Amino acid sequence: MAGEAKGGVLLFAAALLAFFLSNSPWSQAYFDLQGVYVKLQVGDWVFKKSLLHFVNDFLMAFFFLLVGLELKREILQGELKNPSQAGLAVAAALGGMITPALIYTAFNRGTAGAAGWGVPMATDIAFALGVVSLLGSRVPLSLKVFLTALAIVDDLGAVLVIAVFYTSSLNLTALALAAGVLTLALLAGRLRVRSLAVYGLLGLILWYYVLLSGVHATVAGVLLALAVPLESNAKTSPLHRLEHILHPYVAYLIMPVFAFFNAGVALAGSQLGPVSLGIFAGLVMGKPLGILLFSYLAVRLGLARLPGGVGWRAVAGVGMVAGVGFTMALFIADLAFDAALLDEAKLGILAASLVAALLGAAALWTAGAPSSAAGRSA
Repeated sequence: MAGEAKGGVLLFAAALLAFFLSNSPWSQAYFDLQGVYVKLQVGDWVFKKSLLHFVNDFLMAFFFLLVGLELKREILQGELKNPSQAGLAVAAALGGMITPALIYTAFNRGTAGAAGWGVPMATDIAFALGVVSLLGSRVPLSLKVFLTALAIVDDLGAVLVIAVFYTSSLNLTALALAAGVLTLALLAGRLRVRSLAVYGLLGLILWYYVLLSGVHATVAGVLLALAVPLESNAKTSPLHRLEHILHPYVAYLIMPVFAFFNAGVALAGSQLGPVSLGIFAGLVMGKPLGILLFSYLAVRLGLARLPGGVGWRAVAGVGMVAGVGFTMALFIADLAFDAALLDEAKLGILAASLVAALLGAAALWTAGAPSSAAGRSA
């Protein structure tokens, strides 16, 4: 949690720098940097991507790999292993995805921006935990764990949305080859192969064929995570070792670099419209409404229970903080929109994430740290 929180601060700084540069005398240099090409050639084989796409397609695959590893660990050994806690996180995540998507669609149905319904569904774990960490002991540990579990399930939902709804066309040959490589990786995991180098090599090959298949290449990261073995000993388990290796690079390098390349939007010529308004309303209003409503229904139906020391005001506060969509929202926006609508979407994301952070922090601060008795009676 401390690592995520510090990463969130760095993420925010990188986003501010991008926003400053894109509206400064150096704006052209900033946008030109996005178009610089990265080229790798071996014989007749050539791989060429702009720096922006290299960051979004390749570096972010490591972010999705880490998300997959965290999700697998949480389900098998962590908070999502407990049915009542998992039920609350899943219900809250579903409410926090469905409600914002419906609100966005109400603003954009039948318009050119209709495809962006997936943008306000996402929660940024690092940013959200960064906000919560600023409140210190006023936010109980159980509430931070709930927010983390909710955001991880939310990320899984975002990955599924990307794979299913933001894939334009499929190359079946490449998809079959990707499936073959994934099968080898799963077999290696089944045989308890402990060498991370094996999974690294298979992961690179898997990423390449997923890229060629038409499915977004970052999905390969989540698929590879399914294969990495998880054992009870955290010091020797391949999954734990890989997670600890990846985390500092993802939190302190990859995500800030992603923010720097994607958060820049020139205010000159940009305008508010149904896309930005739909994203803003979805994240700022839809997230807390959906999380609170679905959590309440899950508890009342006996499918889940509130964490110890947590009341409904605190759950509402978490819902507001979850409206900080930033990283995943920017990622999905890049897939959903062309250049004409992308800047408008970024304005909505940046404004909503800032407002959600402030409202969530204020709500959790006023909620204080409720007693365990209050949490059980809520």
